[in-house]
Amino acid sequence: MPLDTRKFRDVMGTFTTGVTIITTLENKMPHGITANSFTSVSLSPPLVMFCLGKSSTNFDAFMNADCFAVNILTAEQDKLSTHFATFEGDRFDGLNWITWETGAPILKNVISAIDCRLEATHDAGDHVIIVGLVVRAEVQNQSSPLLYFKGAYEKLDPLSGVLKD
Repeated sequence: MPLDTRKFRDVMGTFTTGVTIITTLENKMPHGITANSFTSVSLSPPLVMFCLGKSSTNFDAFMNADCFAVNILTAEQDKLSTHFATFEGDRFDGLNWITWETGAPILKNVISAIDCRLEATHDAGDHVIIVGLVVRAEVQNQSSPLLYFKGAYEKLDPLSGVLKD
């Protein structure tokens, strides 16, 4: 019997994740998505990966780009996360960002940023796994992370390490 999609999504939602905005540059235009399907893959060489839905409005931009950046969000950046997850216009309008080695947008005030060159892509059902070779990674500040659990944002108390109510 096939697994019910809603049930599978509910079960996977019990795995708490951090929240990132993955960015790229295609034809000198910035593109970005909110993603919680991000992880490190290897220390040597330094590799990371994220999963991109094939139905994403930014799918072609990421498939045509040779780089991407991972911006790890602070607990105060939930509105920015929602903006990149839902807004279909110019997500970068009025946003401050810089570039490092690859040219992919690095957002201001994130906890950490990781600049990557495209290493590989792998077909994975209704998603593509995108693997990047890390060329630069830096902690930007010591803020608490934005977390995602059961379909909602959560915040971690920076002193106790306990989820805030």
